Amino acid sequence: MASLQESNFDSPVPAELLIARVMQIHASICKLESLRPSKQVNSLFTHLVNLCTLPSSIDISALPQEVQLMRESLINLCGRAEGLLELEFSTFSIQILCPINNLNLFPYYGNYVKLASLEYKILSENGVVQPKKVAFIGSGPLPLTSIIMAIHHMKSTHFDNFDIDEQANNVARQIVATDGELEKRMKFMTRDIMEVREKLEEYDCIFLAALVGMNKEEKVKIIGHVRKYMKEGGILLVRSAKGARAFLYPVVEEDDLLGFEVLSIYHPTNEVINSVVLVRKP
Repeated sequence: MASLQESNFDSPVPAELLIARVMQIHASICKLESLRPSKQVNSLFTHLVNLCTLPSSIDISALPQEVQLMRESLINLCGRAEGLLELEFSTFSIQILCPINNLNLFPYYGNYVKLASLEYKILSENGVVQPKKVAFIGSGPLPLTSIIMAIHHMKSTHFDNFDIDEQANNVARQIVATDGELEKRMKFMTRDIMEVREKLEEYDCIFLAALVGMNKEEKVKIIGHVRKYMKEGGILLVRSAKGARAFLYPVVEEDDLLGFEVLSIYHPTNEVINSVVLVRKP
């Protein structure tokens, strides 16, 4: 069982096997003294990510209660570990010359490049090519999506990054400040998005990060709030997860998007983890 993630599966991994292995990793993560990046922490989360991106036909909604509770706990642990990894990397990178040029040293940088490229393709196919103003909710200490989008895809767009954590914004601001052109187009705001109202009308397109709203109720509440205050005809891009990837990130179903017109739902089958759901406010 231990070598499950090393095997090269063409056929889906049996659900019981996958769940057993995920529960085993969860138990090991729970025993850690800290979730800060370390050899042990990195190894456990790498195994978990590799495991959850294997082909599998697991139905998350059909899991027994104890597995559902473990999954909620795991998503929280993943979120905290991801935040600490980003913070450590960002804090380190602002001490070196031109951090913007060294972002590719971040362990999951390649995933972000693929995800941003995919999201831009989906946006373009739905008529969003060079939006004037974009909001990114939950940008964190390492706002890779905004940076990659701004440099490679939306080259004239203005980005407002919202995060509830002032420390995260301070570090992100310092990274962007090392690139004059980028700094002109990128702002960081420390706000709880549930308290942002009229300002949401300014954006042609709003991104909702996967870890904003860690459980179903919170996520639905946030999506409803954004829908209420965003402009008519505005686009919302929500990151979700499907199958075993839902052990890493919360799932957004079509029923959670009431009042929106669903334009596109994309579930990756490569190493990209997040599903992409694109909706429009009528």
